[in-house]
Amino acid sequence: MGKNFRSLFFGLCCLFSASQAVSESLNAIVAVVNENVILNSELDTMVDSIKQQLRSNKTQMPPESVLRQQVLERLVIERIQLQIAAQNGVKVDDEQLNATIRNIAKQSNFSLAEFRNVLQKDGIDFTEFRENIRNQIIISRLRQIQVDNRINITPQEIDNFMKAQEASGETQDEYLLGHILIALPEGATPDLIQTKNRKAEEVLASLRGGADFKSTAVSVSDGQQALEGGLLGWRKQSQIPNLFSESLAKLKVGDVSEVIRSPSGFHIIKLLDQRGKGQRMTSQTLVRHILLTPNEVMTQEQVVARLKDLKARIEHGEDFGKLARSNSQDSISAAEGGNLGWTNPGSMVPEFEAVMNETKKGSLSEPFQSKFGWHLLQVMDRRFHDSSSEFNRAQATDALRKRKIDESLQLWLRQIRDEAYVEYRLNP
Repeated sequence: MGKNFRSLFFGLCCLFSASQAVSESLNAIVAVVNENVILNSELDTMVDSIKQQLRSNKTQMPPESVLRQQVLERLVIERIQLQIAAQNGVKVDDEQLNATIRNIAKQSNFSLAEFRNVLQKDGIDFTEFRENIRNQIIISRLRQIQVDNRINITPQEIDNFMKAQEASGETQDEYLLGHILIALPEGATPDLIQTKNRKAEEVLASLRGGADFKSTAVSVSDGQQALEGGLLGWRKQSQIPNLFSESLAKLKVGDVSEVIRSPSGFHIIKLLDQRGKGQRMTSQTLVRHILLTPNEVMTQEQVVARLKDLKARIEHGEDFGKLARSNSQDSISAAEGGNLGWTNPGSMVPEFEAVMNETKKGSLSEPFQSKFGWHLLQVMDRRFHDSSSEFNRAQATDALRKRKIDESLQLWLRQIRDEAYVEYRLNP
């Protein structure tokens, strides 16, 4: 009996020790970021998530140690941003968070309960998922404050941009690019610059020797898209940083550029695919309306009756424009005889657009309701319009903004990383 008890006691001690060792391993600090820490358990969770993402994208998995180092650096950058957000009072309340998660579930054609079950079946803790989404929203808002909102695009810049495009004969082609960055810190020494340059040349040689670009990006790139295989997504030439434009012009699909030097470090780009874009023809409707809104003086039933009366008067020959000026509560369009001008698909609220699309040219609708009140509309004309000019100007604005944001974000991230205190405690 005594012998059996001693054996059991010894076994329990071993089990406790093993459990304690596992617990200590999971809770070990792998990095200190200013006054905060990153635990091994956090790193493990993120690594597992990235692995699942790489498998779904059919990207070759880098060595475990390399992947963990890349993921740890991403966690460091995220932690720094969250600390800055907290200092600046950037928050996301539960109501906003729940609305975002409901929208994510809806986009996947799930109810919130179904979505939660799917996550649990995939081994994802819903509470952790919620907090990860909260953090991503916070970081997005912080970047908007620190970077996006400080970007200004003037009409003159847009004009100059479009003139430069026209002068260069630039097409509307779009490019799918891959990107690898070997980063340099601010104030890098000549020796470090030489070392990083040598590393970039070695990576380039490996790529040209047949190495997979996505896997290489995951393994070595310091870019923000590293863990997505360096994929920058589809971009027009005007949306591509000036730094890459000259190199891109020399590439065919599948080609890899030379090493490109910038203040941020050494870059390599690959042209993964290319596609063209043509003329943009848009179906437009010329429409006018009369708007009435129920109030203390006029009930909803009276509003509908009034619109039906106005419709009958118009059908018997009275001028729509005159009646709109004297009756419509949409003061802006009323001054124009109810005319809303040529409308593009999606420019009106859904209720208005649905009735407008069903109404024949020259005809009047029945009274109908939208969030603005009750309407009576008339379709005056329809046409297919070449909206390329308006579209191209909007695209030029977006391109300039995206280019400035990309450049400013990279500089801002490098700045906050260099200013932060980061200490690696354990080999990840």
